[in-house]
Amino acid sequence: MKRYLIVLIALACGVAVAQGSPPVRLRGSVESFAAPNLVIKERSGKVIAVTLPEETGLVEVIPTDITSIQPGSFIGTAALSRPDGKLESLEVVVFPEAARGSGEGHFPWDLKPDSSMTNATVADLVRSTNGRTLTLRYKDGEKTVIVPDGVPVVTFRPGDRSLIVPGAKVFIVADVNDDRLIVRRFLIGRNGVTPPM
Repeated sequence: MKRYLIVLIALACGVAVAQGSPPVRLRGSVESFAAPNLVIKERSGKVIAVTLPEETGLVEVIPTDITSIQPGSFIGTAALSRPDGKLESLEVVVFPEAARGSGEGHFPWDLKPDSSMTNATVADLVRSTNGRTLTLRYKDGEKTVIVPDGVPVVTFRPGDRSLIVPGAKVFIVADVNDDRLIVRRFLIGRNGVTPPM
């Protein structure tokens, strides 16, 4: 189970597993599913058909509390740069311990224009009346991230296909193969939970 979770989360977080065309990230909701054919309505409003292979595992995204972010936690956060050089978080994923080190580093992200993703260990945490200030350390550097109150904070657990129902919110990373989109990483929320990454 631990190995399964590590692989799922590594894939979900965009860890490179093969060379080739850059992956396509899709954010939206399920329109219909008749294996292996999945139709989603992307956040742009476009309806997109993708193929979900049997071997592609699902990761369920579940809400957690901001207090789960502690010194020593391994987290991922999409963020925007501030004028003072710090980052301001758009969302935080608190990785399960089994997934420590997944996708470690700081790199461009497409949640919003000019956003970035930092997967790193919380080296220091300062609480304030309007959120948290985190010092994040990763193998090649360090970033200071402001996490305002109200920012979505989630974690992961293995999911299954019973979660794929119309209206379920998804985050998908797909490979392009002969003009088809093949799902390789699939994150999904239950009961209206939106994968915030």
